[in-house]
Amino acid sequence: MKQIVVAESLTKHYGDFPALKGVSFNISEGECFGLLGHNGAGKSTTLKMLYGLARVESGQLRLFDHPISLTPPAIKQILGVVPQEDNLDPDLPVLENLITYARLFGIGRAQAREKSLAMLRFMGLDAKEESLIDALSGGQKRRLVIARALLNSPRLLILDEPTTGLDPQGRHLVWQKLRGLKSEGVTMVLTTHYMEEAAQLCDRLVIMHEGLVLTEGTPSELVASHVLPFVIEIRLPLDAIPDDIGDRVNAFGGEALPVMEGLFLYTREGNRLWQQIGDWGLPQHSCFLRPASLEDVFLRLTGRGTEP
Repeated sequence: MKQIVVAESLTKHYGDFPALKGVSFNISEGECFGLLGHNGAGKSTTLKMLYGLARVESGQLRLFDHPISLTPPAIKQILGVVPQEDNLDPDLPVLENLITYARLFGIGRAQAREKSLAMLRFMGLDAKEESLIDALSGGQKRRLVIARALLNSPRLLILDEPTTGLDPQGRHLVWQKLRGLKSEGVTMVLTTHYMEEAAQLCDRLVIMHEGLVLTEGTPSELVASHVLPFVIEIRLPLDAIPDDIGDRVNAFGGEALPVMEGLFLYTREGNRLWQQIGDWGLPQHSCFLRPASLEDVFLRLTGRGTEP
């Protein structure tokens, strides 16, 4: 597959703070690529390098086979950007927000209006074309920002936490729209704090931590590589959990991981361990057995399970 983005050993400092410490990845045409990590991991800095708000300090970045230091206007023309913040113009109604933005790409007003109306329909906002921005709900604003990013028919769509603030229904609507775009060949890169979102949308992803890439792969590959396949969540305070549970689980061939004020038990034999925990002093009604997920990989690799 053609490589749309190739990043090699990217570094970036803000003063003395190292935001990126040698980040490498590539994004193939037509795939959805995810950047996962907690706040400060380097995700947004990486995206800013892609769309031209941050200069490459060292390392190499190629976009559409062009070496980049600071993304030039010619490449910005084929990028769509959904920033973290809903930076819409509150002085313009919904439709005019989109038309004005489309005009920045040299699109004639008549075509800009046509494309804007089409994007409003696509995102389920066609009944809001005359509404003022402040009259929209948070979810409607978020969908409008995504609609705006599609006006120039981008070849690479950059999504920085695209569903933050959306309710579950709105989040699933956006997922469906993004899947549709991907099926049409649009390449996407996204950051998200929602592990389910990454698992639903991403073909491949990296998990970042303190400016480094810890691992890369498909969601299923990462789960298979980094955690055991079943998890029992103990939903009790740590001081209510028997002290020897960790040792018992280790002897069983599993692993115990403290997560916030609780404990997760990882195992290859979920049902067998589930039948055992009652004999170890853990009431089943305070525990939950489930398959391992991408969130478990994230907690294990970043060490965030033990932090507030």
